[in-house]
Amino acid sequence: MDTRYLVVGSSHAALEAVAAIRMHDPDGSLALVTRDRHPPYSPTVLPYVVSGRSVPEAVRLRDDRYFTANRVTYLPGRALVRLRPEHGTATLSDGATIGYDKLLLATGATPAIPPIPGLDRATYHVLRTLDDALALRSAIATARRPVVLGGGLVGMHAAENLVEAGAAVTVVEMQPRVLGAYFDPIAAGLIERAFVAHGARIVTGRRVVAVSREDAATRVHLDDGDTLDTDLLLVATGVKPDLAYLADSGVAHEAGILVDDGMRTSVANVWAAGDCAQARDFLTGRLMLNAILPEAAEQGRLAGMAMAGDPGGRSYAGGVPLNTYRFFGHHAIAVGAVPAGAAEHVHHDAAHGRYLRIAVADGRLHGMFGVDVFFDGGVMRQLILRRTDVSAVLDRLLADPLRTGRELMSRLWK
Repeated sequence: MDTRYLVVGSSHAALEAVAAIRMHDPDGSLALVTRDRHPPYSPTVLPYVVSGRSVPEAVRLRDDRYFTANRVTYLPGRALVRLRPEHGTATLSDGATIGYDKLLLATGATPAIPPIPGLDRATYHVLRTLDDALALRSAIATARRPVVLGGGLVGMHAAENLVEAGAAVTVVEMQPRVLGAYFDPIAAGLIERAFVAHGARIVTGRRVVAVSREDAATRVHLDDGDTLDTDLLLVATGVKPDLAYLADSGVAHEAGILVDDGMRTSVANVWAAGDCAQARDFLTGRLMLNAILPEAAEQGRLAGMAMAGDPGGRSYAGGVPLNTYRFFGHHAIAVGAVPAGAAEHVHHDAAHGRYLRIAVADGRLHGMFGVDVFFDGGVMRQLILRRTDVSAVLDRLLADPLRTGRELMSRLWK
């Protein structure tokens, strides 16, 4: 099989690329290959499948009618196992080889499993695919002493579902606080207290040194000598791109596939986007992985436009982290980062559990982080990308970030 455009992956980056290609080239042959056997869905909805708030049929991003209408050859259940750019070919897990003119790698990421002695012999869950979510949903129904390894977004979402199912859940995080990649100690403390108030146990600053089987239970051994017996073990210690298919391909990669501001790799006619791409960070200029939905969609769109030769294409502005997190009726948002030397402006309403932190450097907004303080994360991301000077409105931004941010943005849009 040969195709003009080959897109590998089926989440936001891949689908945005397909849409961008078809906007400029409605007729060029296009194939989409994915290792997932389900119709495309967003990984961000998986916690809601686990909780039962969403069913698999309701989380689809595209269906067969879309692919037919857009003349896309859709090949699910097949992983990319070998890439030979010098021949313009990709080999799939079923043995088939596809020839391509232009290729997008949007292969996402897979769970990063820590090298804990005994873990490979234990039964544990991960949460990255729809099948993972369905398996975890089934296991939750009978779990009474679950242990979650990892206090990031995936682990905390799962822990909330377990708590709401009536389980006595323990979260183990080796860092000093949960969600440490997004929130400072005060904000993380507010989140931790909400979990404890609902019956969860949060263990931070502790490392798992071994996992063993004890009769019918799995035992988790911590570095302080404590042990936790569990009937459901969830490993949520992060994700990483699986790039084994790049062996001997010549495509440069480090933590992810290295790309320029056009999403091009080091090899001609090969692009990368989404969770597998190591692209420029807006604030630091360094090439980094930024595994969030808005960046995946933007990168995929730009890659698709470049592949199709769309003259409206542009360069990637750089990644700005944006994460929104809801828990037990509360909400938290983290946008941007706090660069060295930035001035930090904080409003902490301890009595009501509200917290807002704003990072400003040279008068320009670099980051905003809040718990139970309403602001528009998308607007703040745009203000950061546009290097907006907020020095004249800092007091207002602290007092009413939602209204003030939108006022600033409305002026920029005029």
